[in-house]
Amino acid sequence: MQFKIENPDKEVLNIEAKLIQLPGTDGSFAVLENHAPLIAMLKKGKVRIIDKNGKEHLIDIEGGVFGVAENQCHLLLL
Repeated sequence: MQFKIENPDKEVLNIEAKLIQLPGTDGSFAVLENHAPLIAMLKKGKVRIIDKNGKEHLIDIEGGVFGVAENQCHLLLL
């Protein structure tokens, strides 16, 4: 699935991911391929991404809005 992280000025990351773990305001959650459509608010924490090659990436965020539909994932940073 495609995962993009953007802030108001630019695209921060564009990666093909197998798993994305996010710090939701109601608790941590994960997204895998073919996840049901979802929009969620995120709090300060770490986003964990496992890319298509199995490499782990950790990104600190201050919060944001995450959405997924049809294997397209977007994180808009605050």
